[in-house]
Amino acid sequence: MQYDVIIIGAGPGGIFSAYELITKSPDLRVAVFEAGHALNKRHCPIDGDKVKACIGCKSCSIMSGFGGAGAFSDGKYNITNDFGGTLFEYIGKRQALDLMRYVDEINMRYGGAGTKLYSTVGTKFKKECIQHDLNLLKASVRHLGTDINYVVLENLYTVLQDKIDFFFDTPVETVSKQENGYEICCKAGTYTCERCIISVGRSGSKWMERVCRELDIRTNSNRVDIGVRVELPAEVFAHLTDELYESKIVYRTEKYGDKVRTFCMNPKGAVVSENTNGIITVNGHSYEDPARQTENTNFALLVAKHFSEPFKDSNGYGESIARLSNMLGGGVIVQRFGDLIRGKRSTQSRIDEAFITPTLKATPGDLSLVLPKRILDGIIEMIYALDKVAPGTANEDTLLYGVEVKFYNMEVDVDAHLESCHKGLYVIGDGSGITHSLSHASASGVHVARDILKHLAS
Repeated sequence: MQYDVIIIGAGPGGIFSAYELITKSPDLRVAVFEAGHALNKRHCPIDGDKVKACIGCKSCSIMSGFGGAGAFSDGKYNITNDFGGTLFEYIGKRQALDLMRYVDEINMRYGGAGTKLYSTVGTKFKKECIQHDLNLLKASVRHLGTDINYVVLENLYTVLQDKIDFFFDTPVETVSKQENGYEICCKAGTYTCERCIISVGRSGSKWMERVCRELDIRTNSNRVDIGVRVELPAEVFAHLTDELYESKIVYRTEKYGDKVRTFCMNPKGAVVSENTNGIITVNGHSYEDPARQTENTNFALLVAKHFSEPFKDSNGYGESIARLSNMLGGGVIVQRFGDLIRGKRSTQSRIDEAFITPTLKATPGDLSLVLPKRILDGIIEMIYALDKVAPGTANEDTLLYGVEVKFYNMEVDVDAHLESCHKGLYVIGDGSGITHSLSHASASGVHVARDILKHLAS
């Protein structure tokens, strides 16, 4: 079948590319290929009762499907160039922010109206952080919540489903260059298009590497973020989360000079496990609906690692640490901060006696047997630093879940249009290695769609 545009991947980048294309040019023939399920069929079997841990589904409903890995996230859209990716280096700071605000307007139109937009601008916490060698990054944060984020995705799919051909549970095997466009091959058949947008997310990193090799597209190695997810009583961070919701705080360690940062803060949220290419790691969710909120807040503490010659496989390094955790704990490991400091392995009885109820069933263990000393030392330093602005962070019963790993695709060589060396082949979203967030990925989708529309009109 012949299409004007084929989009590979139905994550934020792919969705917003499709939306922009079909709303601005309804006559376009557009198809979206997605390896995962349709939104209404995305159900993780873990129920905490009969199924307590990951069973290795063929297609992980948390990581793949319509909405991408962000579908069941806490729905935070960070409108900033300070973090979330380097899109601004390609398209300019002002345009990047304008596109993120445009995405925010669409989210509000399709179910997000009424959700709060937080901002760190002018907050008193900036000074307080500086006084304790911490840096609070600047951002506006739209928090949809996992529940409202799902509603927005449902509404966007309703708009798109009759105007676009969706192929779910249809992983693309190969992408090849043709005389007048591209050929997409999968088990369902062969399809051609004039222009192709690749938006496969982080879970498509290995596939993306293979496509770049086959099409001779240059790539550069990227970083990997390794750390833990912290869970503590919501009251500890309430003074920060009530005003800012998401506080991105960076600390430079005294011992090594490494940067440790908070990531994905979930006030009154829940810790969850996720499956990335067969590896079980940890993440966090939060809900806008008060009935679904918990008494705990969770966030990640991550240390970024970059590699050069002779070793360049940052993701492979992160995977090896995650596999070690899976081997020792059968999945996610949890440890009390007090036990970690004393060099003790946490036991189920000590977890049960703690003054906090875990939101994820994990295996009590010893994270010092999993995380490299340099990374673990940095995390411990950061916890004591955060304790100065949020007293109670370094409490005995603070829970640390491991490991949390953020895999970043290698950076694909693209130009200011996010177009590869092959005319009409675009690489966007987290699969490009350029964006690392919902807002940046969505903005990259709009940017590419507009470039295609401009060429079609000329």
